[in-house]
Amino acid sequence: MGTAIRILTFAAGLAAAGAHLFPGAASAAEFPSRPIRLVVPFAPGGTNDVVGRIVSERLAERLGQTFVVDNRPGANMVVGSEIVAQSGPDGHTLLIVAAGFAVNPSLRKTLPYDSVRDFAPVGFVVGGPYLMVTHPSVPSKTVGEFVAWVKGRPGQVNYASVGVGSPPHLAAELLKVAAGIDMQQVPYKGGAAVLPDLLAGRVSMFFGSISTLGPHVQSGKLRAVAVTTVNRSPAMPDVPTFKESGYPDYEVNGWYGLLAPGKTPRAIVTRLNAELMRVLGEPETRARFAKIGMNPAPGSPQDFAQLIQREMAKWAKVVKAAGIRPE
Repeated sequence: MGTAIRILTFAAGLAAAGAHLFPGAASAAEFPSRPIRLVVPFAPGGTNDVVGRIVSERLAERLGQTFVVDNRPGANMVVGSEIVAQSGPDGHTLLIVAAGFAVNPSLRKTLPYDSVRDFAPVGFVVGGPYLMVTHPSVPSKTVGEFVAWVKGRPGQVNYASVGVGSPPHLAAELLKVAAGIDMQQVPYKGGAAVLPDLLAGRVSMFFGSISTLGPHVQSGKLRAVAVTTVNRSPAMPDVPTFKESGYPDYEVNGWYGLLAPGKTPRAIVTRLNAELMRVLGEPETRARFAKIGMNPAPGSPQDFAQLIQREMAKWAKVVKAAGIRPE
């Protein structure tokens, strides 16, 4: 983090403390009254970071305030999520989360926050597939060939994930269950952190975002095998789905959304949602997301809250079926 960002983040922290001591200092009518801190709970370079920066750039223009992107990776978003859960509920600290946010309650015996009570959903941002890739040294080009290759060496093949309980991890675990194969997980702190070992062939397979993996597929350094959504991705139309590859019930959707601390005034959440929806409706913004294989889906804070609740229920069942033990 650069010096300017540190200064802005520190200043925002002081302002948040002042607003807590003097509630009238951060009313909905005055929002936003200072720079807004956007916590990205992953390392720089991954899709979560890219999505957060696209959104913050456009919101900064619409709200007339600087957005400070603060990357806080660790524990599958728990580190960054805790920071926002404990921040002042005045709209000046926000969190961009991925689908794994809804998985954490099923994977951890305790969390330093309540995933529902301590956050105010602002809005769904974008969604899209995960891409299954292998290193070219893996002698398979299809899901069926990969499954057969792994079955010939049970327990010897490793795959990368961006943390225990992350959707890419569960995508691999679902494949293990569906295909009856045995692989070993190697967890990393983010998609960008996976790349050096994946490109070097030290891990054989990975489920990641098209934005992170697409350029390496195009260069021939990685091989695209399948996408995890029901339909093919317009960003990579030649890559088949798992349904087309013989697994009709296999589906994992990646999504990203914006949260504020719990108890944030409704008027502020409504303002943020309105500006977010305008941003997602901009042709230029939609084109930028399309390049990374993501599709905006404008909706209300209530729509996003309901999605999170559905995802929490869905992944609780998946975690149990896959036999993944809570940490």
